[in-house]
Amino acid sequence: MRIPYSDMVSVFSRILESRGMAADDAALAARLFADASADGVHSHGLNRFPRFVSNIESGIIDVHSRATLESRIGGIERWNGNRGPGNINAWICTERACDIAAENAIGVVALRNTNHWLRPGNYGIEAVRRGCIAIMWTNTMPNMPPWGAKKAAIGNNPIVLAVPYGDSPLIVDVAMSMFSYGKLEKYSMDGTECPVDGGFDEDGNPTRDPEAILKTRQVLPIGYWKGSGLSIALDLIVSCISGGLTTQEVGKLDSETSLSQIFIAISMDSFPDRKELDAKIEATLEAIDASEPMKAGMNVHYPGEGMKHTRDQSMRLGVYADDAVWSKVLEML
Repeated sequence: MRIPYSDMVSVFSRILESRGMAADDAALAARLFADASADGVHSHGLNRFPRFVSNIESGIIDVHSRATLESRIGGIERWNGNRGPGNINAWICTERACDIAAENAIGVVALRNTNHWLRPGNYGIEAVRRGCIAIMWTNTMPNMPPWGAKKAAIGNNPIVLAVPYGDSPLIVDVAMSMFSYGKLEKYSMDGTECPVDGGFDEDGNPTRDPEAILKTRQVLPIGYWKGSGLSIALDLIVSCISGGLTTQEVGKLDSETSLSQIFIAISMDSFPDRKELDAKIEATLEAIDASEPMKAGMNVHYPGEGMKHTRDQSMRLGVYADDAVWSKVLEML
């Protein structure tokens, strides 16, 4: 089914307020969930909302806590998420990084002790809206085996890279695994296979079966050993800069919480050759779009290009919603 965007935001907001979240924060969190689904990232939008509410009810997320500034080290600010809502904490830190960048060309905000930030792309989109290049990432609980290992010991540590480009910015929003667990759950819900191998089955064989991968918790790193190495590096960098927990330390907790994240914003307006830079971006992305496809009928696009079309369609026709998940959400009212 398709749900009007405003209705989805309203339902999410009412449910969050009923769980003790302040009205303004509930409205922001609701919009971030709806935006993810409106842009086609259902795994971190509507489909993730019931788990978010469950984490509030179980006490993993403290709806009354927000990220607070702890210290400044040179040009870096360290913030404590106080185990508050991960998406609201991430929004606060994104805005702060952009504020600093507006004054100093670059803003670096490191966040510790926070919760899952839901869809990373939301924060990249906000940064480019404010005229900033964005580099942001998080660590996670151990949910991916290091290359060559059997058991999960590293995180899939999602990263977002964003570059301003009119109303269709470049947005790279990826985990260090071939597919995020949310995407695997979406494939499983839809009864479809992954388009490429996404992990290993119980016999250690590569598989496209999302249910088999969810069962073993052995996702495949992007680029095999390269993705494994990137995951480890991202984890150590973000935990050192934020002063927060590493993936290994998060794995010793009872649930996935107390994560470490970083938000880097670089203001394009700080550069005297801004017009020339914009021209470089335009020429590069247009050249990518003009690439000859391998197969007839296919199109080549840069990352994030299709997002505007999906969002426009969602606003016109309603946001796509899985019937069963939407019904489950309505039962929370």
